[in-house]
Amino acid sequence: MSSPPVTRRRFLADTTPLREVPAFRWLWIGQSLAGIGTQLTVVTVGLQVYALTSSTFSVGLVGIFALVPLVGLGLYGGALVDVHDRRRVALLASLALWVLSIAIAVQAWLHVDSVGLLYGLVALQSAAFAVNNPARSAIVPGIVPRELLPAANALSGTTNAVALTVGPLLAGFLVGGWGFQAAYTVDALTFVAALAGVWRLPPMRPDAAAGARRPGLRSVLEGMTFLGTRPNIRMTFLADLCAMVFAMPRVLYPAIAAAELGGGARTVGVLGAGFALGSVLAGLFSGPLGAVRRQGAFVVGCVSVYGASVAAFGLVLVLAPDGDAWKLWLCVGLLAVSGAADAVSAVFRGTILQVATPDALRGRLQGVFIVVVAGGPRLGDLVLGSAAGGVGEGLAALGGGLACVAAVLALAAWQRGFLRYDARHPTP
Repeated sequence: MSSPPVTRRRFLADTTPLREVPAFRWLWIGQSLAGIGTQLTVVTVGLQVYALTSSTFSVGLVGIFALVPLVGLGLYGGALVDVHDRRRVALLASLALWVLSIAIAVQAWLHVDSVGLLYGLVALQSAAFAVNNPARSAIVPGIVPRELLPAANALSGTTNAVALTVGPLLAGFLVGGWGFQAAYTVDALTFVAALAGVWRLPPMRPDAAAGARRPGLRSVLEGMTFLGTRPNIRMTFLADLCAMVFAMPRVLYPAIAAAELGGGARTVGVLGAGFALGSVLAGLFSGPLGAVRRQGAFVVGCVSVYGASVAAFGLVLVLAPDGDAWKLWLCVGLLAVSGAADAVSAVFRGTILQVATPDALRGRLQGVFIVVVAGGPRLGDLVLGSAAGGVGEGLAALGGGLACVAAVLALAAWQRGFLRYDARHPTP
């Protein structure tokens, strides 16, 4: 009679971190609600820029304006996290993000219609995010026991996926029904939850015995030197770059929806939600992930599946007749496969990084991590946006997906030790 509950626990997401770690629970709730608003704004900015310019390349430039401050401050933000109270750093950065969310809403309500202003606000948001995210990520291993980190990462990944599902859908319906200003206002309101989640955390001061130095170039280089000597940690970054730089298709959605799938803002929302739906399903059935030992091999496999599904998405766009309803839903299904593969990869990449990095360097490595996971897609926006301008959206997705698979398999052949990485005996 006890078998069914055991089966459910084995396959459904492990919620033990939420039950047993109150600090993580509050952080998770706040970030879950705020994440929906954040994704809503990401999609809405792309829609507004496309509405003002009718250019996929201009939408791709949003990624560059976000990437530059992210790279510049991501590494320094991680150094700040290793020196100062991580709760305070996260709180101040969250406050800055909230103010910028309000500013983006105001420009929409005033009908400024300036692409340059949007680029500038996105750049400032990216700078604040470059400090906020390493602080939040470095907090988690300090409040969650090591054995619960895969479950905690899966829970965080699931809520991120929910945000990626709900955010684009809300963006499509809010922009289609009430305009850009309504979507931005919802983001500003939901971000209050992020502030509340951080406010409830205990102080997270650095360990004085670890000898933390003042943030600066020397501190950043210390973290980079550590990364350079740790091939398994380094591979988690490189594998993710293969997927995000070569095969992140979101920049193509506005043009695909308008030209090939017979829709507008709502269709863009459906495409984005398809990717996120796969991530949600992967998170809901993430129970077995805690028992996986060969985490490096799983990362390589998942990134390969991700690239193959994006390539298939591009092939459908190239070969299928425009305007057919089944074409849209086949594209959504393939994007869901890519989202599921990305979600599983993220759980293991995050766990390897957290387990193999000393606490004194955790902020700096999380700074590198956020440069990769947030900067990679921004660079990918430019890569696929530029490629689409030359060969079309379908061929850009097809070529990008194939390039992703080829690149991650080449990396695995180069770093064979990553394929043998054992979670029970982790080696950085």
